Amino acid sequence: MIFILLAASILFLFFVAAIYNRLVRLRNRVQNAWSDIDIQLKRRHDLVPNLVEAVRGYMDHERGTLEEVTRARSQAMASGPDLAARIPAEMLLSGAIGNLFMRAENYPNLRAAQNFQLLQEQITSTENRIAYARQFYNESVRQFNTVQATFPQNLLAGAFGFSPATLFAAETTERAVPQA
Repeated sequence: MIFILLAASILFLFFVAAIYNRLVRLRNRVQNAWSDIDIQLKRRHDLVPNLVEAVRGYMDHERGTLEEVTRARSQAMASGPDLAARIPAEMLLSGAIGNLFMRAENYPNLRAAQNFQLLQEQITSTENRIAYARQFYNESVRQFNTVQATFPQNLLAGAFGFSPATLFAAETTERAVPQA
């Protein structure tokens, strides 16, 4: 009888350890995926001042657009590591950069400037990398949150201090269809 109890206890401990290790692996995957996004966001933050300077001489009467980009960049950089503050700030910066590129279409000399073309290409490439990293991050978060919410992992996740991760989702204003 003692042997059966001892074997059941050992089996239970292995079961708990397996669940704990799976949660740790998934949490680390989410953290790594966020790190990949963060690297691309920092790259974009570094490119924005160069873009603003390249555009400044051509778009003198578009001062509000340039200030919007600069303000959005400052807000994104100041948002810190908290995802609840960081995600909306980064989405605002994406929108401001997109607005700048849209307004640049009205300036043929600007579009022809080699420096602007290079910066536009680099930022577009960075935005594509952010989108890919964001998809991977959201998939990692989905897996992590699903494992935490399913039985029997949900019993152990709370006991071990695991909490759901935040998705990098678009704001509702960003989902609105643009009006012509």
